[in-house]
Amino acid sequence: MAYPDRAGHWPLREAIAAYLAVGRGVICNARQVVITNGYQGALDLIIRTLLKPKDKVWFEDPCYPPARSAFEGADTRPIPIPVDREGIRVREGVARAPDARLAVVTPSHQSPLGVALSLPRRLALLSWAAETRALIVEDDYDGEFHYVGRPLPALKSLDRGGRVIYAGSLSKVLFPGLRLGYLVLPDDLADAFDRTVQRANASTSSFEQRVITSFMRKGHFARHLKRMRALYAARREALAEALHAAFGDRVIVDLQAGGMHLTARPAQDRSDSKLARKAQQAGFGAESLSSRAIRYGCGQGLLLGFTNIAEADALPLCRRLADAIAEELRRGARN
Repeated sequence: MAYPDRAGHWPLREAIAAYLAVGRGVICNARQVVITNGYQGALDLIIRTLLKPKDKVWFEDPCYPPARSAFEGADTRPIPIPVDREGIRVREGVARAPDARLAVVTPSHQSPLGVALSLPRRLALLSWAAETRALIVEDDYDGEFHYVGRPLPALKSLDRGGRVIYAGSLSKVLFPGLRLGYLVLPDDLADAFDRTVQRANASTSSFEQRVITSFMRKGHFARHLKRMRALYAARREALAEALHAAFGDRVIVDLQAGGMHLTARPAQDRSDSKLARKAQQAGFGAESLSSRAIRYGCGQGLLLGFTNIAEADALPLCRRLADAIAEELRRGARN
């Protein structure tokens, strides 16, 4: 009944460190782990500890909008860096903002395109950070969910110079309402972050942290991940097949090796924002791909989550979606 440790329940931090060593190839100790109020809480902690107004921050383009908003709200300067099939284009980042203080990346499954950051790009990113004393925030929001081959190791596992801050999520792998995430810090930043944490007005719930500690220590967490990975793989395949059956050649399904969503791109030039609006009016949680872009175009498409769609429901839902957006697909080219 004493005041909880604002950096998180120590046994949970130990359990996370043990899991990461096996599951993500990240070697760390419990002192380097900080429990946060989800990813947004992690970003707030990073901003308050490391950045000053007007500091430059590399951002993948397209990106995860709430993360970008967090940095804009802190009066820092997000610098959009384009993404291709190998992930963030590091050379363009160096050309545009070689003096950036931070780079925010999603190496395992780029959000929202789903591509993985290639090994040469990973090494180039780490080299830039080492040379300029910059830091990298690795948002590994769904790195556990890889369906083709073995899960990709985390960027942090290649970090020999202490330049990567690893951000993980318990909410993504358990349930969103949990609002728990964590950071793994380079050892020389642990004290600075601890000072920021101790000045914070609120800490994460001790009760939930104790429950999750028990869940992880008894082996349930690892079994849960294995079970959900198989379930999501089946649902991913079912949704892709249902989209093909319902739409035929009117949409192209962009199916990446991992993640928790897929992208359905219209075969002809259509406004994805209009398609998304029609889908949302029919009760679907679809999002337009183009809304994730900052400066560089990423094409048109609908972002469709598959984790909550049972295999038996995939085809009826896709037919409903096809009916909802049929008129918009028949229209002329987007304007």
